[in-house]
Amino acid sequence: MKTHHLRTHRSDENLAREGQLAWQLAGVAIDPVELDDDVTDMVVNRVIDNAAVAAASIARGPVVSARSQALAHPVSIGGDGATVFGADAARRTSPEWAAWANGVAVRELDFHDTFLSAEYSHPGDNIPPIVAVAQHLAANRGLTGHDVVRAIATGYEIQIDLVKAISLHKHKIDHVAHLGPSAAAGIGTLLGLDQETIFQAIGQALHTTTATRQSRKGEISTWKAHAPAFAGKMAVEAVDRAMRGQTSPVPIYEGEDGVIAWLLDGPDASYEVPLPEIGEAKRAILDSYTKEHSAEYQAQAWIDLARKLHEEYPLILDDPSRIESVTLHTSHHTHFVIGSGANDPQKYDPDASRETLDHSIPYIFTVALQDGTWNHAESYSPERAHRPDTIELWKKVTTVEDAEWTRRYHSNDIAEKAFGGRVVIKLADGGEIVDEIAVADAHPLGARPFAREQYVQKFRTLAEWALTPEEIERFLDVAQRLPELGPDELGGLTFTVAPGALVGVDIPEGLF
Repeated sequence: MKTHHLRTHRSDENLAREGQLAWQLAGVAIDPVELDDDVTDMVVNRVIDNAAVAAASIARGPVVSARSQALAHPVSIGGDGATVFGADAARRTSPEWAAWANGVAVRELDFHDTFLSAEYSHPGDNIPPIVAVAQHLAANRGLTGHDVVRAIATGYEIQIDLVKAISLHKHKIDHVAHLGPSAAAGIGTLLGLDQETIFQAIGQALHTTTATRQSRKGEISTWKAHAPAFAGKMAVEAVDRAMRGQTSPVPIYEGEDGVIAWLLDGPDASYEVPLPEIGEAKRAILDSYTKEHSAEYQAQAWIDLARKLHEEYPLILDDPSRIESVTLHTSHHTHFVIGSGANDPQKYDPDASRETLDHSIPYIFTVALQDGTWNHAESYSPERAHRPDTIELWKKVTTVEDAEWTRRYHSNDIAEKAFGGRVVIKLADGGEIVDEIAVADAHPLGARPFAREQYVQKFRTLAEWALTPEEIERFLDVAQRLPELGPDELGGLTFTVAPGALVGVDIPEGLF
């Protein structure tokens, strides 16, 4: 890997293209280096993973809304259109709207892959816009599954490299500001665009996708699922404009009125961004990890620890009156974003939205401790949140930042990088229960790492309520053959719901 030194520049310095981060990112996108076999295998896993969580969320309000918006638009005349999760495969729409609808479906349940470092990210959000463009232009450009795999690897590489170096949340900027550039770059790889065109698309995608983190604060709304889908949609549109010769603010990161100077660390700031050398394989996807449970990633390990404690201390933990307090010693992020350090009363409110509860580690740990399991629907139900014994214990759960867990959270050494912590349960009789966990069971270094078998099983489990057995097997066959798919087969990277699965689901009306 090489390191790109990033800082602000005055306008009169006339920073050359070669010195700009967006140009370097575009250079990664055009590098024709082939993928390693384990990277290709992981791309297939994440395509399956995305579809699994999309199937689980297909009847939820934000997904129904986004799907109805997308299907209100015709296919663009420049190609064959793209498919929308849930709809008949023959019913296509314009690629930017397919990216929108599928992006919301993938993101709604907070249940797909993650990478955490200086910033947070769900790099699987790159997949919907890339696949949508591939389906739209497959016949016109002869695009194959191999092209899609290479494009997805670019999207993961660039988003993860940005996440390793540049903190957005420190300045209350939403993490999708790294997604717009990565998705634009991935589409550039897919289409074999030149470096100048990708450079302009990256700049436009970044410029249009910087927004505040209020979407993940306090009363968390349905926009949480729409934010990455919007970034993917903007990336598709940015590439379209750049292909037509339209340009971006330059330099987008380094300008004296640019992103670093006014949105991030200011005019005197600098960053060291790791990027692969030309000819170096894009392997960043292997640093990311998926979720076994539908919750914020920092909650994954805590759910696994709670399940373990439930089995070991059932008599004690079944009675909240026997517990004086529960303290989770954890990282800065876990404490201040999903813990009691956020100072959000909604995190202790049984009437809070599902989006809020999946960002409340006090709630999540309480329910997992009492139930010994976690379910993407039942664990968030109003009935579950209102159980009196749950509310009693929930109010006793707090978080504190621990410097060592914060250090491990930010470590770039995957072997020591951790997202858990240590729990101290003080009992009313004066005793204590103390335990800790570093990474989730499903993490590559965890007790039960996810491999192809687990990704396939996740899809089968989450899709069985909405898809016929035949459709489940058809999708899995197509997805697992992704690297060998021809142009006429890319349209199979979707699923159609079973007859009756969406009966009773109201289709909202809007402008379109």
